[in-house]
Amino acid sequence: MADARSTDLRMSGRQRKEQIMKVAAGLFDTRGYQDTSMEAIAQQVGVRKASLYYYFASKDALLVQMHQEMIDLIIDAQQSRLDEGGLAPRELLLAIMTDLVSLMETHPGHLRVFFEHFRELPEQVRDEIAGKRDRYLRMLVDVLERGVAEGEFRVADPGLTALAVLGMCNWTYQWFRPGGKRDAAEVARYFYDTLLGGIGER
Repeated sequence: MADARSTDLRMSGRQRKEQIMKVAAGLFDTRGYQDTSMEAIAQQVGVRKASLYYYFASKDALLVQMHQEMIDLIIDAQQSRLDEGGLAPRELLLAIMTDLVSLMETHPGHLRVFFEHFRELPEQVRDEIAGKRDRYLRMLVDVLERGVAEGEFRVADPGLTALAVLGMCNWTYQWFRPGGKRDAAEVARYFYDTLLGGIGER
């Protein structure tokens, strides 16, 4: 991973926290959560460990922040679209799928942390994140159910279909690499077209 040290002493507190999370996510991704120390994170950021604790009280606090940021980001994006109105179910579905796959470009490393280290969160936070995951699933189911009601989708089981969509998009954290043959938007569009068109000959 490229050295993420910063020599900018004027970096704001928010920017520093974002930098620390980016570095930590990369280390968790490559080394694993248990094998990454706060000392290693501090060295990669280019600050003393004591300075790192000013922003995050513990490695668990970093893990919590990453989970909260990921789930809040996609919930807020979908809620904003719903608040604005005007999008048809097909447009909403494509937007959701694009949101999910695009996390591999905007937050590399975070998704492995989000999916593989959920059980290492403190119990109270784990329950909170699980509730937010359920809320997001419900948002997707609502889009599918609305599409069925408006004649845009032919879906026998919206709940199971929503899980299939999430599985398709979320699994990209295992293989998608930014800068490859297709960017995130193109991958999402391919998934979307395949989902709507199917793969069987008509």
